[in-house]
Amino acid sequence: MHKTPIDLTNCDTEPIHIPGQIQSHGFLIVIDQNLNITYHSENVHAFLKGIPDVLLGISIRDIESIIGQNEPPDFINQLISFGKINGFDQTNPFHTDIQGESYNLIISRSGSAYLLEFEPVLSDLKTDIQKMIGRSIAEMLADKDITTLLNNTTYQVKTVIGYDRVMVYRFASDGHGEVVAEAKNENLESWLGLHYPASDIPKQARELYKLNLTRLIANVFTTPSKILSTRQFAEQPLDLTNSQLRAVSPMHIEYLKNMGVHSSFSISLIYKGELWGLIACHNYSPRFIDYKARDSAKLIGQILSSALEFRQDEANKYLLSKLNANVDALSKLMLKDNSIEEALTEQYVTLLDAVEATGALLAYENNITKLGKTPDDKQIAQLIEWVGNNVSETFYYTNELPEIYSESVAYKHIASGIMVITLSRELAEYIIWFKPEHIETITWAGNPDKPFELNSDGSMILSPRRSFEAWSQQVAGKSQEWQDEEIKSAMRLKAEVTYAINQKAGAIRMLNERLKQAYEELDTFSFTISHDLKNPLSTIKGYAQLLTRDASLQPRVKDTLVRINDKVDKMNLMINEVLEYSRIGRQDIKPVEVDLGTIIADQIKDLKIAFNTDNLKVVLGNTPVAYGDPVMLSQVFANLLSNAIKYSMEQPQPTIHVEGKEDELEITYSIKDNGVGIEIKQLPRIFELFKRMDNVQHIEGSGVGLAIVKRIVEKHNGKIWVDSQLGKGSTFFVSFKKGV
Repeated sequence: MHKTPIDLTNCDTEPIHIPGQIQSHGFLIVIDQNLNITYHSENVHAFLKGIPDVLLGISIRDIESIIGQNEPPDFINQLISFGKINGFDQTNPFHTDIQGESYNLIISRSGSAYLLEFEPVLSDLKTDIQKMIGRSIAEMLADKDITTLLNNTTYQVKTVIGYDRVMVYRFASDGHGEVVAEAKNENLESWLGLHYPASDIPKQARELYKLNLTRLIANVFTTPSKILSTRQFAEQPLDLTNSQLRAVSPMHIEYLKNMGVHSSFSISLIYKGELWGLIACHNYSPRFIDYKARDSAKLIGQILSSALEFRQDEANKYLLSKLNANVDALSKLMLKDNSIEEALTEQYVTLLDAVEATGALLAYENNITKLGKTPDDKQIAQLIEWVGNNVSETFYYTNELPEIYSESVAYKHIASGIMVITLSRELAEYIIWFKPEHIETITWAGNPDKPFELNSDGSMILSPRRSFEAWSQQVAGKSQEWQDEEIKSAMRLKAEVTYAINQKAGAIRMLNERLKQAYEELDTFSFTISHDLKNPLSTIKGYAQLLTRDASLQPRVKDTLVRINDKVDKMNLMINEVLEYSRIGRQDIKPVEVDLGTIIADQIKDLKIAFNTDNLKVVLGNTPVAYGDPVMLSQVFANLLSNAIKYSMEQPQPTIHVEGKEDELEITYSIKDNGVGIEIKQLPRIFELFKRMDNVQHIEGSGVGLAIVKRIVEKHNGKIWVDSQLGKGSTFFVSFKKGV
């Protein structure tokens, strides 16, 4: 019979959270909100003697005396009630006695149902993991070097749980993994440094590792137990995302068998909410670790995750602090010197110091200045032409230029990676940084491009690499990746250069006439919006309100009319904000001394009431005076403070820090929050009209506010920029020149 060829990319779509079966070393009973049994594993009768032949549909209370001989009546219901209030981590595991054998009961949710999983208490471990864990963690964290930290971790975990091989397996950005630390029995060959393709641990498996921080496969040679249900639930596969006993994908079981592994255990390592890697443990004979031991091992993973994050953050902060200091110096040089070009390329600090690059160029005012290692003049001219024709973003970077621009292959040893700031596309003015090719030899555990093999009858069979012999591949044409800190620094420099150019020129040099024309068109557009759009909206709103008075309308129709009203109000708001955006561009400023401290304090009081945030914490530092239009400056801080509060509301303790600092040239205010933050890739567009970030679509807003703020700040010859980290919060900086 012909078999359909199977590719390991099938793994990415395999529904591993609903396998329809569990590992057979324990058993599962699922109950609904009324405590009635809706699913159970087929092997229940092998564990529970004397229970009814048919369990589906009966109450869990009917068999409580069997599954908890020494427990009080209704103990399952009491555990669930306690867990719903305090979390099931406070009840798990519940130690009970089943017909003379000790079992752990683990309770978790599956939609509106509850999973009751029963595992033996008896473990294969010969040591008390809870007694050993404190000393092991202390020794694990003894060194600040990340490599030593990882090596210590594998040694300590192996000592505690006694598996034959313990590895730290780190995921790359493309999903493939590498063994970066290892402790093993002496008779085993080393896997340190080996790489494994992303298909070995597919995407949806990596997502589950973020939810289930430990995962045990006790014995790959046992037959899993099917999950039974009534016809009523047969078409609703049971979600086992939170299950401890969840069966393993047949593909993964075959993969482990091919490796000779009989039992595996993994501990997730999380960095900033994402899966950084795994502590992967392999045993070459079956091995069962009970729930308490797994939970203790999970603590090792959580502490290592925190240590990794702390050490990486330390390195990131050091790099960002160094780059920020260089950008600050460049900013002052640009404002003091007569020539932007000299300030960026001829001083003690240059644009090459703004990022970790080996070369850079400034194309400005029909002149190209090169720093460090760069392509030759002809290659640069062709590269600039390619950038002008193919790069639409004003901020762009890649670490694989030869892949997308074939002509760059000739100088990939200099520029496999580029980062580009567009100063003026019309004038072909750019800042470009270069990173050289980083040739890397990757040793794979078997050929990653050979996911299936021929059977003896000529048919294709799934074989997740029966051979794991080292297979080397040289990766060329790529540079080391641009770090987030480099991206932030380059974006900051972009704002500083733009500001300095505007200050030197007094206007955008060759675009004056076009800007005048744009302002005239904007006036016409504003008039069209206010008359040709707002009037029909008022009519729509009027008709909708009139229709709602009809008592014969169905509730669903009335709800639709209410939604129409709401959308009309939102459209009116957006129109008014666009008109405000237009008005600011035409309005003249008569600067006066503005007491920003009083304005900010009053706004915070009003916003606390408006957002009803009793738990909001505001830290207000120095508030030096600034010069400008009081109404416009009030708009700036009202918008920034409102955003800081609005996007921090979901935090248990929303906290806002506001502080102003001044030096001999500038006054700079920072508004810092601990809210949702902004993804690094979206930072360059944050001040554009109608741009809203993907992670705040559920929060009310139009995407115009920050565009208005930027326009006001630039109207005051100031500058605005942002530093943000997804999930950690944002800091907006607003800077004004001192004096009138």
